[in-house]
Amino acid sequence: MRIQDLFEESYSALIGNKVRTGLTILGIVIGIGSVIAMVAIGQGSQNSIQASIQSIGSNLLIVTPGVQRSFGAGVSAGRGSAQTLTQADADALKAQLTQTDGVSPELSRRYQVAAKGTNTNTSVFGVSADYAIVHNVSVDSGSFISAENVDSSAKVAVLGPTAKADLFGTSTDPIGQTIRINQLIFKVVGVTAAKGGTGFNNPDDYIYIPISTAEHYLAGATYVSQISVEADSANDMTAVQRQITDILLQRHNFSDPTQADFTVLNQSDIVSAASGVTNTLTALLASIAGISLVVGGIGIMNMMLTTVTERTREIGLRKAIGATRNNINSQFLTEAVMLTFSGGLLGIVLGWILSLLVTKFANIAAAISFSSVILAFGVSAAIGLIFGYYPARRASRLNPIEALRFE
Repeated sequence: MRIQDLFEESYSALIGNKVRTGLTILGIVIGIGSVIAMVAIGQGSQNSIQASIQSIGSNLLIVTPGVQRSFGAGVSAGRGSAQTLTQADADALKAQLTQTDGVSPELSRRYQVAAKGTNTNTSVFGVSADYAIVHNVSVDSGSFISAENVDSSAKVAVLGPTAKADLFGTSTDPIGQTIRINQLIFKVVGVTAAKGGTGFNNPDDYIYIPISTAEHYLAGATYVSQISVEADSANDMTAVQRQITDILLQRHNFSDPTQADFTVLNQSDIVSAASGVTNTLTALLASIAGISLVVGGIGIMNMMLTTVTERTREIGLRKAIGATRNNINSQFLTEAVMLTFSGGLLGIVLGWILSLLVTKFANIAAAISFSSVILAFGVSAAIGLIFGYYPARRASRLNPIEALRFE
């Protein structure tokens, strides 16, 4: 049997019962579309998380405080909220570290911030001039916190675009106007460019003031919340991390790094951990969606078995006039593969549409990958072959005499 004849016969057989063929294809369409959409959502979430982490700076090392372990205790308490890092530690790192572009001590707390007739509750960061370099912060208007502001403990503030909109609206220029932080008056000297983000860790909602001002007038102490260090390159991050650990261990009088009252976080480790979590979630979502593919495959097998029963006399007639087992087997396998490939193509379209809808309404930039499309075609072909093999084999083994006598 010629390939053209094979496809023509298969097409005629499938189109002869449009409703049944359509419902069978629908199962594959939903399965393939769900898998592609779930993988796209997972990939988009991973890209979004990585972009969010990268937006806080590149080649970044973050030193956070933590309470020293006591004897008999198995864990370190208060990590990130203790007061074991000081401005002097930051000064020592800045003086002794090599292979770095900047060292940024930071003191952050949430405060109620008010302007004329408006107020908001947001994070106020006490920072140095290096903060803009380390965290890739650019200024949209005005200027950022300068070294002179820090040296003089000036009461000046730089607003993120969201904080600016909350306090002054979208049309008012806040430069030169004043805000109140913890009942203290600060003059607005700049507005940062938008970086994007949501929730409590949204850099667009931050307010920046000199770290010396935060220490003297707001916190009343010289401790810092964290120290951020930018390495010269990604290749230098491990070496700089080791230097930071050695310097702070010596300053804090610790010989055992496991007993240290601080932690040095590597940005690449954070990205890897976040990617691992999102990859696991993506695989889980795709596996759940993949169950519908199995259901669709069972639907194909059910349809093909029904077709074999309905066309028993036809099969007997074909075999009586010379059709071989391979001819019959090939025809029914071709019908099954045509069903799944049709469903796969429509499933890709459905997955693309679902991804666009998620991007538009769920604020997740779903990313369809070429590999997921190839996977869809591969799965379609596999389902057609696997679930179509038994009905095709059964049809090819029918006895022609008994088939012709079938009622």
